[in-house]
Amino acid sequence: MSQHEVSRFGHVDLDDLPPDLRERVGAVAERSGFVPNVFRALGRRPAELRAFLDHHDALMNPPEGTASTLSKAERELVVVATSGANHCTYCVVAHGAILRIRYADPEIADRVATNPHATELPVRERAIVDLALLLARDPDRLTEAGLDAARAAGLTEEEIWDVGAITALFAMSNRLAHLTALRPNPEFFTMGR
Repeated sequence: MSQHEVSRFGHVDLDDLPPDLRERVGAVAERSGFVPNVFRALGRRPAELRAFLDHHDALMNPPEGTASTLSKAERELVVVATSGANHCTYCVVAHGAILRIRYADPEIADRVATNPHATELPVRERAIVDLALLLARDPDRLTEAGLDAARAAGLTEEEIWDVGAITALFAMSNRLAHLTALRPNPEFFTMGR
């Protein structure tokens, strides 16, 4: 694979997407200044890209009035912890950039992705990362005691659900990134630094 390829299965450009996806992905590109490669790779299968975007948006940008109060930064913390556990370069780089921006901390994403257990975090964020890691690495070891630890750190039932749902979505995303050899956009590497 050459340095300029997006995915081992090829990709589509923004103009080649169906109109609804062109509009949706175009809005992301307008905000960020580029089209994230994940959309270019998944765009080969428009129905799957729509489903991914719908699920992503429901979890990462929930509508006002939803029961969960996880912040956008905490949601990105889950993604980076999960993606680090799954050794997903694309998601660590892409969501690491977002996490650095949301936390206004140029180091947090690298620390959480590479050595999450040694990263110093406030109690609530430690519980979020620990739950995400448990679900990403050893989901069969989840017990009521593990959930009680999250509750004791102040997470609500809805927030615990969101940590689990985000971990599950990105476990799937991480595996697709591995399958496709998805290459991070160069712009992600310097964002938030």
